[in-house]
Amino acid sequence: MPYFLVTGDITTFKTDAIVNAANNTLLGGGGVDGAIHRAAGRGLLDECKTLGGCETGDAKITRGYKLPAKYVIHTVGPIWYGGTNGERALLYSCYKRSLAIAKEKGLESIAFPLISSGVYGYPKREALSVAEEAIREFLRDNDMTVYMVIYDRTSYEPPRSGITAAIASFVRNAHVLEGSLGAPKAAASKPLMQLFDGERKKSLRREAEATADMAYAQAVPETCRAPQDLTEMIESLDMSFSELLLKLIDERGMTDAECYKAANIDRRLFSKIRTDKNYHPTKITCIALGIALHLNMSELQALLRAAGYTLSRSSKFDVIIEYFVTNGVYDVITINNTLFEYDEALLGNA
Repeated sequence: MPYFLVTGDITTFKTDAIVNAANNTLLGGGGVDGAIHRAAGRGLLDECKTLGGCETGDAKITRGYKLPAKYVIHTVGPIWYGGTNGERALLYSCYKRSLAIAKEKGLESIAFPLISSGVYGYPKREALSVAEEAIREFLRDNDMTVYMVIYDRTSYEPPRSGITAAIASFVRNAHVLEGSLGAPKAAASKPLMQLFDGERKKSLRREAEATADMAYAQAVPETCRAPQDLTEMIESLDMSFSELLLKLIDERGMTDAECYKAANIDRRLFSKIRTDKNYHPTKITCIALGIALHLNMSELQALLRAAGYTLSRSSKFDVIIEYFVTNGVYDVITINNTLFEYDEALLGNA
């Protein structure tokens, strides 16, 4: 990890490598292939002429020339014939071979287009599913930042799941509140807060948080509430975010790598958190690590409070996170696909 689904023009990406959805000749064509050749300049075509073409499902690497990327990895995807001619295995191989070449070169970042989903006719939804499966497998044992670049949102078709309709209903029906989940609207009213200064203002904030916590605790079944010892960790021991996080990782019996991969963050950021007990993470990083640890809602709110954050019903992003946590879905790629659909920030760091 991390893996990100993004929109944009792949020829502008400043990654170590971009992947070209090429044809067997490697001499340029239409779509992404033509755009990459035009942006790279004549030098790319000249080098491609020395490669002797490429088999479907295989990949070859060249320099990036005038592109922001250092390298171009050319891979040849299958033409869609209805799915009965080994198209899936060949498409999977495109991603596997491209990632293997990037690893051999010691690259740290790579950007893919959605291979074979243009004129080759591979259904976009199925193509994305194959891509993410191959990328998941690679990132399980390797560290690299991987981007899947969708040209624009009109060309995005999310993988089929029962989540899409369910979460749309959940977001529609969510009560939009100004404060913490479950807090009365007046309890965290910004205009009211602005009337007070100094200690009185701090007192009101503490009171609002306590009201929110009580309301949330009453709304959540006993089996889903945070363990008493977690509350004591924060309120009695006054741990920093980093200290609390490392204690939770140990309690879960996770390794550092298991945690940062599941959170979709890279090892360098995790190393900063581990070595600096006063490190102050972003809210997105806090949530990502909470997802990695499979925290329930009360536990996640407690972890967020340790860094000075909370989840709010006034934020669509927060409501989406609430949906997945309360339903016990902790797969970061699944969550990020939904966040991408709603044009929200993704979990992890890039």
